Amino acid sequence: MRADVRTRLHAARQAVQAWPMWELPPRLAAYIVALVAAYAAAVGLAVNATTVSAHDLLVFGALLACIATTVELTRRAGENAGVTKDVYAVWELPIAILLPPVFALLAPLIRIGLTQLRIRRVPTYRRAFTAAAVGLSYGLASLAFHGISHAVIGPAAPLPAHVPGWMLALASAALVQWAVNQALVIPAIKSADPTLRVRDMVCDREQLQNDAVELCVTVVVTLGIAISLVTIVFALPFVTLLQRSVRHAQLVNASRIDSKTGLLNAGTWEREAASEVARAVRTRTPLALILIDIDHFKVVNDLHGHLAGDKALRAIARTFEIHLRDYDLVGRFGGEEFALLLPQTSATDARAIAERVRKHIADMPISVDDDPASEPLQVTVSIGVAALGVSWERTTGSQLTDLLAGADSALYRAKHAGRNKVWMVTDEAMETAGGDADQSGHVSVNHR
Repeated sequence: MRADVRTRLHAARQAVQAWPMWELPPRLAAYIVALVAAYAAAVGLAVNATTVSAHDLLVFGALLACIATTVELTRRAGENAGVTKDVYAVWELPIAILLPPVFALLAPLIRIGLTQLRIRRVPTYRRAFTAAAVGLSYGLASLAFHGISHAVIGPAAPLPAHVPGWMLALASAALVQWAVNQALVIPAIKSADPTLRVRDMVCDREQLQNDAVELCVTVVVTLGIAISLVTIVFALPFVTLLQRSVRHAQLVNASRIDSKTGLLNAGTWEREAASEVARAVRTRTPLALILIDIDHFKVVNDLHGHLAGDKALRAIARTFEIHLRDYDLVGRFGGEEFALLLPQTSATDARAIAERVRKHIADMPISVDDDPASEPLQVTVSIGVAALGVSWERTTGSQLTDLLAGADSALYRAKHAGRNKVWMVTDEAMETAGGDADQSGHVSVNHR
């Protein structure tokens, strides 16, 4: 009997040790375990402190049915990998507002379990972490709502007489839920990929607009359900339409963006760049194009693996955010090539920007291993620059293809000159700049 118990314990220990979660960085794994443990403790406390009524179960069951319907609609369209935007808050926030906190804690767990079973199976620790983060955020939102509503309209005030105060408390609770969820999720995302910027994850304009629309719909739906549960019947079609709208926006955005770097993909960059070049020619304003190619990128992939190569691509993409403006067009133009279109930029300024980018990348250590003691990767880039001036309006160089050809020719010269250098062409006769490169890769420009 004892031998059998020891065998089972040993098998269980081996099964736990084989969990994919232990392949994560130790700090991230510890954070996930701590958050899931806090969530389990919160659920246990809430269960012991809650007395459930038949009406509570009716409302909870009706809203869970709506959640299950939304999950099925998502299953038909599929679930994207990574961080995704959904509309489940329209059903889950009413649970947090209208029912005791224990229901707010449990609803995301049930929904994510359905997602795992019905849509796509991913490592269990990811689903557990998501359920913990979302559940805790709704639990705190529930407490916030009841505290704010008690202070604003009193503990027993009828809803119809105090709709403005009630809706204010509801909106405040929704903001609490959003803020807590972001605060719990972002550290894990940042730990998994240190190159990501928090501002990009939180302050994206399109995402904030979607969140605002979802908040407004959620407030209206919650108010309607508080008045009559029949509101669910009329709200479901609108929420379905909102879900399709969000899904469409995600698909449109995905079709424009390179998945590895977050930059514009080649097709989107070319379309938008063509419009910018045409505008520059029409308005007689300067414009510059920069092509950047990573030196010996195949060697990086062969020696360090393609994951290391992907990290190098992302690190270089982050470099562009430091040195470029919001309205500059940046795209991944090939496997290891990037294209930068700089409106309102003269030849002198474009050359200076290219040199700063080249130097920043050359001096930038890129971590390719979770081990802090491992040697960071160093890469360099070769850069070709073509500057469009007002005189181009009278030449054949007024099209994007000619501008690309000029930058590509300059890039070839930079490679041929020893790499880790900047070469450029000018707007006069589209001639490659002469002059010798110094040790930093800078090129003196001699117009003909």
